[in-house]
Amino acid sequence: MSTLSEGGRIAATLGLGGNIGDPPHAMAEALRAIDAREDTSVVAVSKLYRTPPWGKTDQPDFFNACALIKTRLAADQLLELCLSTELDMKRVRVERWGPRTIDIDILTYGDLEISSKPLEIPHPRMTERGFVLLPLADIAADLTVSGKSVGDWLAGVDRTGIEVADADADWWQSA
Repeated sequence: MSTLSEGGRIAATLGLGGNIGDPPHAMAEALRAIDAREDTSVVAVSKLYRTPPWGKTDQPDFFNACALIKTRLAADQLLELCLSTELDMKRVRVERWGPRTIDIDILTYGDLEISSKPLEIPHPRMTERGFVLLPLADIAADLTVSGKSVGDWLAGVDRTGIEVADADADWWQSA
């Protein structure tokens, strides 16, 4: 995936998740809000997955998905969009890896590598997490991240307990 695509838009990938309230609805609402913007459009969305909690395991299962977008926003502006979308949906950050209504992470932004205080791209632990790689492989299996394809990274991670919750890639348009 090159940094610039036609029309001066950059291809980026997002990881979405949540486990409080109705996460599929919240993720769908967030994707529709992003897609409705003039500067950003949703190109593809993965299947919806149900995944066991990771890191902090004494909480409900998560729902996870990934999206491929094209945007004219700079990486820091895209981060602000993700954070403001989370806030609009009443996301409260209480504990690391804890329960949440929605989480929207920038996984990749073109082929750029960014390491700053508020933003690290590619997402620092994405290549270790089946709940990120499995949905990302649905839409970008050949995408190169840190020298390997998403498909190759996926082959080496634990996917125990991850199951398809909705196989229809259009789940976000009707949820």
